[in-house]
Amino acid sequence: MAISASFVPPLSFNTISSSSSSWSFSLSSLTPFRPHYHALVVGNPSSNGRLMVQCSSSEMGSSSDPINMRQSQMSSMAPFGVTMNEGVMSKSSYKWRRVLLKVSGEALAGDHLQNIDPKVTMSIAREVAAVTRLGIEVAIVVGGGNIFRGSSWAGSSGLDRSSADYIGMLATVMNAIFLQATMESIGIPTRVQTAFRMSEVAEPYIRRRAVRHLEKGRVVIFAAGTGNPFFTTDTAAALRCAEINAEVVLKATNVDGVYDDDPKNNPNARLLDTLTYHEVTSKDLSVMDMTAITLCQENNIPVVVFNLGEPGNISKAIKGERVGTLIGGMRNSPVTRT
Repeated sequence: MAISASFVPPLSFNTISSSSSSWSFSLSSLTPFRPHYHALVVGNPSSNGRLMVQCSSSEMGSSSDPINMRQSQMSSMAPFGVTMNEGVMSKSSYKWRRVLLKVSGEALAGDHLQNIDPKVTMSIAREVAAVTRLGIEVAIVVGGGNIFRGSSWAGSSGLDRSSADYIGMLATVMNAIFLQATMESIGIPTRVQTAFRMSEVAEPYIRRRAVRHLEKGRVVIFAAGTGNPFFTTDTAAALRCAEINAEVVLKATNVDGVYDDDPKNNPNARLLDTLTYHEVTSKDLSVMDMTAITLCQENNIPVVVFNLGEPGNISKAIKGERVGTLIGGMRNSPVTRT
């Protein structure tokens, strides 16, 4: 029979016999103490009033400490009654599990009536929110061309290229803070990390901290490019993607993808579904700068170029659905990073 701990009297034990497989104890004297176990299995009391307790070592398993046994059982249990593979099952139906979204500054300008269009940032926030709730981890790199483009201003009024690029990096921080505020207004926990220290407004870029934010379901916005002049935000996107082990760079632009000719000049230009890295470099297609596309090629990072202006395109791209142009990969097949 099972005796609850609240009914077990304080007992002292005198050994009667022992063997390799079982032990027998005599319970002769009763002294008050608080037991640590919730239940004991006992035999029938003998005729002389002694109570015999038999414990089989084979029933105790490899460890006789019930506290350790309980801890091992608890460690194998998921909290709140959720099975351990539910999160994996929710993610397995999508092609990407961790993505890096590159948003150009020009795309943030929308209709170009102002530097940042709040409707565009809200549209981005809502679509990112929809996929983060599915368990997909999202990092974002923002450009700054809607405010200041360093390469365009270099040489003006004695402004050298390095100084111009640093001003452009500050413009990306402005966009990042604006996008962070929009996302947090609809309940998306978001962190901004900058390539150089601006501790009053953002975190410094620390790779392990960024990965930890993503693992906790937060969106991380990388600002200030690489922190070095002469490198574009496209290169920053490829670099951060490789560093945080993201599976794809999603480049959101103002066009539907990559065409075989300029669609503005040629109405018969054809939208390309897939491209190889070599085709991009050999045909000098204006998708990303050569440094960025080479970095993606060397690290086997696919790139998806799609139109930010089409509603639903961001969530489609993040989920791995067919949208825009895919560079360096095949449709409906997982890409293995090396």
